[in-house]
Amino acid sequence: MTTTETPGTLQRILDYSSRPDPYPLYAELRRTPVALQEDGSYVVSTYRELTDLLHNPHLSSDVRNLARPMEAAEGRSSPAFINLDPPEHDRLRRMAMRHFGPPHTPGLVNGLEPHLTSTVAGLIDDFAGKERIDVVDDFAYPFPVTVICRLLGVPREDEPRFRLWVNDIIESIDYNPRTDPPEKLENGRRATKDLRGYLGGLVEARHGRPADDLLSRMVNDDGPDGRMTDEEIVSTANLLLIAGHETTVNLITNGMLTLLRHPQVLRRLRDEPGLVVPLVEELLRYEPPVHIIPWRAAYSDITVAGTVIPKGSQIMLMLASGSRDPDRFHDADRFVPDRRDNQHLGFGSGIHLCFGGPLARRETQIALTELVRRLDRPRLVADPPPYRRSPVLRGPIHLPVEQGDG
Repeated sequence: MTTTETPGTLQRILDYSSRPDPYPLYAELRRTPVALQEDGSYVVSTYRELTDLLHNPHLSSDVRNLARPMEAAEGRSSPAFINLDPPEHDRLRRMAMRHFGPPHTPGLVNGLEPHLTSTVAGLIDDFAGKERIDVVDDFAYPFPVTVICRLLGVPREDEPRFRLWVNDIIESIDYNPRTDPPEKLENGRRATKDLRGYLGGLVEARHGRPADDLLSRMVNDDGPDGRMTDEEIVSTANLLLIAGHETTVNLITNGMLTLLRHPQVLRRLRDEPGLVVPLVEELLRYEPPVHIIPWRAAYSDITVAGTVIPKGSQIMLMLASGSRDPDRFHDADRFVPDRRDNQHLGFGSGIHLCFGGPLARRETQIALTELVRRLDRPRLVADPPPYRRSPVLRGPIHLPVEQGDG
């Protein structure tokens, strides 16, 4: 389809008032698969075009390949591998994966299973006697934070410190100089510096002190690619700490919200616990934790759906729109818990496929299974609930639920 501008659609998606239900706007956006914006950037919203781009070696994740520098990226050094291209991306991801999953650490997620189960049980035990709970504050946030802290070797008691930094960093991801106050960007930069400084101290303390956590392994292990520098370890730890809980908070919360909106599915899951595996995949399609990749760069001229995107252009990838594309998914706007052929974009695709996807899946499977089994006649207090500000990492900031007789 010929590229045309779609004035207003993207702006309405990004506006906070659309956070509870951006999906009708995604449908509007999909009428133009590759849409040129007023600022010269391009928005891609259809499944086929998104998957083609995510596997296209001419799509760059390195901000240095943008023709126009991004304010939000200025002053940031030592990017994590998610913001790099091959071969540097491949080297750093490979070095981190040695300690996180197959083939070198194949039993990591399975080995965490007792910890995942006991953490979930302890959190739900605390619901006893409470008529009202907040799924976010009381469960969906503390669960993955506890897990990622244990995995990385970050003291759990330091969570109040890094929570503030992470919140400011997340808030600054979608910074728009035309509509956002400069403090939003400055707070994000300061938080990034503070969090990296904190992680740097943890890394420094690990030298010569091998232990059974990811920070220690990255600091003290010499693999086929050599050893990461401290700066590379801090960048990787920064990525894993944020991505290791922020996306899972949204996935669990969106999952519980969806089940409460579909009580027949909730009852079915209670009776058929094995349903949780395809159900979580459907959640990743239907209500994903990450909606937008805010930018990628055209490494050279790229032709998408008959449109030439010039070298250096900023490209926004609307992953959640692609996963609701009716040209790819039958009855795309319906929640089908045992949907087959579910190749969603909930964890992205291509070389940047979510690093922690297997862990997030298992956390969410255990969390939803136990919530459904143990909550007593749960029901929503407010629908829609209040949402977080970010259109990128989209999910409720609170999810109040009543249980029992009320």
